[in-house]
Amino acid sequence: MSVATTTAARTVKTTVATGKSRDRTTVSLVFLVALWFSLFFGVVVLLALIISTATKGAARFDMELLTNYTSLVSPETSGFRAGILGSLWLMLFTALFAVPLGIAAALYLEEFADSEKWWNRLIEVNLQNLAAVPSIVYGLLAVAVMALMGFSDSGTVLGGSVALALLILPVIIITTREAVRAVPREIRDGSLALGATVWQTTWKQTLPAAIPGIATGTILGLSRAIGEAAPLVIVGLAGSIRFDPEGLMSNATALPMQIYSLTSQSQEALRQAASAAIIVLLVMILGLNALAIFIRNKFQRSW
Repeated sequence: MSVATTTAARTVKTTVATGKSRDRTTVSLVFLVALWFSLFFGVVVLLALIISTATKGAARFDMELLTNYTSLVSPETSGFRAGILGSLWLMLFTALFAVPLGIAAALYLEEFADSEKWWNRLIEVNLQNLAAVPSIVYGLLAVAVMALMGFSDSGTVLGGSVALALLILPVIIITTREAVRAVPREIRDGSLALGATVWQTTWKQTLPAAIPGIATGTILGLSRAIGEAAPLVIVGLAGSIRFDPEGLMSNATALPMQIYSLTSQSQEALRQAASAAIIVLLVMILGLNALAIFIRNKFQRSW
């Protein structure tokens, strides 16, 4: 074999192994510049919106924003206590409804289901499709579920939690399956070789090893749900409630609902309060995302 052939073969192997090519054609450079420009443009627009919103609501960054109720009579001291507490209640019951069901479904599909069966393949396809369904559709589905359960009023903590649980359930299932799939097969084989059953192996070995990935996906799903307003509009959560939720069947509101309600008001003070509430909501979402990143970096294992 000649030296040129050997060098060419090594170049091909390096390109295949690294996925990179030293060739820089005009088309590839133009495409690369377009990608970086799109990323830069999106980040700049996002920063501009955040800075503009924070500037408009800067005068309302006070404790009254968190402790007072929404008031059209005294908009200068209007707050979002009911919306913040309502969002916390919704997140609590959304997690209680979605997380156990999502983890159980993911474990069944990944560890126990027969992929050759047509109904399991149908579930697989539907899961991928449901993750991309608009959130407003889950609100319609929640109304139907509440009606089937015999509840005439869906504008409660239960109704909102059902809508948000249905929204994040596909995300939790998919991320849990990926976390379980990342656990090495050798751990399962070793447990089975020592006489453990499939269920014992899944419960004692696979699931604990996948908890960091499951927790990360769950928190990211909840961070998406806390900022959703469309499904809550459909289930009938009001934006003008001025009391704290007291239970699962209590009428409630949520922070996105109150923001949506106040941004359409003509009074400048209410729109200013809505701008400040947007920043509060962003802080809550970013806090959940930061928690997910911390859990991933702290507890993630390298197999």
